[in-house]
Amino acid sequence: MKTPRTLLVALVVCAALGACGGEGAGEAAPSPSGGTTVTTPPATGSVDPTAPVAPTAQPPATRPTGPSRPPGPGAMTLTGVVEAGVEPGCRLLDGYQLIGGPADVLAAGAKVTVSGQPKPGMLSTCQQGTPFVVESARRA
Repeated sequence: MKTPRTLLVALVVCAALGACGGEGAGEAAPSPSGGTTVTTPPATGSVDPTAPVAPTAQPPATRPTGPSRPPGPGAMTLTGVVEAGVEPGCRLLDGYQLIGGPADVLAAGAKVTVSGQPKPGMLSTCQQGTPFVVESARRA
């Protein structure tokens, strides 16, 4: 009784290993010239961990110098003192998280006037306030 059970376990293990290994899957074969032939691995729908990752979109930064442009449709103007957020690099003004803009003007503790657009649906790592994309900023 023990022999058939052991044989069954051995067959299942061999089948599993055979399915995982796959003969020649993605391996290079020797060519007649003695070098190796480059083969393409089979398409399995998996993600290549060595493939480069596309950068995520960042809001456009505002230039600290030059004339300010008029705010676009739906824009707001906020005036107040910039506060540091709980996450590094996060800045808040009147409950809005400031995205973009000149870092030297929008430093924590600075009294500023900013124009831009609130983006409530925008994802952020700051996890505080409503994202506000800064179009222009100046010290008040």
